Amino acid sequence: MTVHQFWPLSKTSLAQRLTDTGHRPSGFDYLRLFLSLGVIGSHSVLLTGSDWIYQTRAWSVLGIVVSMIVPMFFALSGFLVAGSLERSGTLTKFLGLRVLRLMPALSVEVFISAIFLGVLFTTLDLSAYFRSDLFHRYFFNLIGHIQYYLPGVFEQNPNHLVNGQLWTVPFELVCYVLLAILAILGAYNNGRWLIIFLIGCYIFQIANTAFRPNYEFKGAGGTTAVIMFMCGIFFYKFREKIPWSGAIALICVVISVKLSVIPNGMRFCGLPVAYFTIYLGLLNPPRNSILLSGDYSYGLYLYGYPVQQAVVAAAPALREWYWNLLFSVPLACIIAVGSWWLVERPCLRARFVLDKFESWRQSRRAAELSNSSP
Repeated sequence: MTVHQFWPLSKTSLAQRLTDTGHRPSGFDYLRLFLSLGVIGSHSVLLTGSDWIYQTRAWSVLGIVVSMIVPMFFALSGFLVAGSLERSGTLTKFLGLRVLRLMPALSVEVFISAIFLGVLFTTLDLSAYFRSDLFHRYFFNLIGHIQYYLPGVFEQNPNHLVNGQLWTVPFELVCYVLLAILAILGAYNNGRWLIIFLIGCYIFQIANTAFRPNYEFKGAGGTTAVIMFMCGIFFYKFREKIPWSGAIALICVVISVKLSVIPNGMRFCGLPVAYFTIYLGLLNPPRNSILLSGDYSYGLYLYGYPVQQAVVAAAPALREWYWNLLFSVPLACIIAVGSWWLVERPCLRARFVLDKFESWRQSRRAAELSNSSP
């Protein structure tokens, strides 16, 4: 990669950069992968009880990086999902594609956690385990009503949650619903109304901070994640007018870092975080045929947490964050590869059903118009 590619001197727009990379820049693929691994890395401290690292000088810098992971994920998702909406043509196809991308892999992960991990690690006898209301409620995860616990599972771990990573799922669903509403109302296609909506999100966040401040937590909560998503949508919608610039990206990094160290400052990082995330995503380094042979990021996100918990439970003598990473990352990678090739990719191939359904709808609508005409 040349200096000019990283720090472009020309006034290339985001749209032009997408065109130059064939609308498939490898930067987004690498970014999804590394952010997913970053989630596993941050959880290695939380799940092993290695709280001492929070007091070290290294964490004062590393903590800023960790706090950016979820915001970057949602900003990246907003940008890419807005593109999916425009390419889909219809709202039905767009929402259908979202379901195909998220629900099959999530369903498999929920069943594996409940049936395999639960049976393996529960402290209860199996009859009591399967009769427990906690076991039955766990399957509400399939519809986005997140349940974090299974009966008797990981009770000896420092953290008892089976799948704490799923806290983001309801907010991602909220993002899709909001985007769908914006499309139905015509606000997405009308740039002025989209800007007004984004301003409204920030006004809501100001009120949220005034009435619900959190001076201890410096990460991103649910409302912050949703705003990050909307900022990603904003940049995609105005991609023709916004420059792709390394200088602007660097300024946005500085602004984001400054805000992230201020109590509640992360709540207002949406635009700068979204910009430098999209800038990185639009970089186009050579594709590694192994790392990018599939989209393994979702599988890493889904399985990383329960795998890490299983490692903590199976090897209590090795409860340090670095041991957890050493064993968990390879296991999570293997499962993520299996999830992609055995579940996610085959389900995504079913998108032809959506195409057929849309063709049927259009032909039926044409027939109705033909029959109604004099």
